[in-house]
Amino acid sequence: MEHPRDRYLTVYGRKPVLEVLEQPERAIARVFVATNARGDMIRKIRAAARARGVEIVEKRAEDVSRISRRPKQDQGVAADVEAPAMGPLEAWLEGLEGGARLLALDNVTTPGNVGLVLRTATVFGLDGVILPRRGVPEVGPLVIKASAGYAFRARILRCSELADGLSDAKMAGFCVYGLSDRGESSLAEVAPRERSVFVLGNETDGITAPVEPLVDEWLNIPMASAGDSLNIATASAVVCWELTRGRAGSRSSALPEG
Repeated sequence: MEHPRDRYLTVYGRKPVLEVLEQPERAIARVFVATNARGDMIRKIRAAARARGVEIVEKRAEDVSRISRRPKQDQGVAADVEAPAMGPLEAWLEGLEGGARLLALDNVTTPGNVGLVLRTATVFGLDGVILPRRGVPEVGPLVIKASAGYAFRARILRCSELADGLSDAKMAGFCVYGLSDRGESSLAEVAPRERSVFVLGNETDGITAPVEPLVDEWLNIPMASAGDSLNIATASAVVCWELTRGRAGSRSSALPEG
């Protein structure tokens, strides 16, 4: 079932909202402005919205905060920005034909890591990232900034709980791989199934108890020394590289920016 937040990314705060209004490639459904919001930045936001033909919805400050869910940070302004590739996992699975390679985040709570994973998966051409609504941060300004804007076009597959989403994926023929330092097989040696999802847990506790029984095979990323580890963003980059290096010759080179 589609959730209201499966279609839009909510951007909040005066500077972030003005910045997204100034990006013509972003499709914005509406801008919410608190009736008591004043100042030069508010005037610029209103002017930018009118110039683009974006609907401005006046609301009480507390109603804007209910939309942003960040009353201390929204500064009386929020915007619904369309994310055309985002949607419910269940619906995506129903329409899937052929194979697919996915990442899934389990209790990854740092917005910066989530943003970097979305950017990495998109750049390497994975088919999507499963983001449960519970256990990971909202896809808001911090995630968007860390993703360098890739969050707006990343294939984000939403579900309520990751365990529920993985159960649906398994019913659709996916093999679930769990990344852990206790994994019996090396990521570099495994031959992934045509339909596969790779689960990354948080850096402290790893993959959570409700998700563990759904893992079909545990994998490790080889390290130079025992006790070495990678953060989630770096580990996701290693996974993406391993999954795509066999077809790298048919893709454009992804060179670092700067």
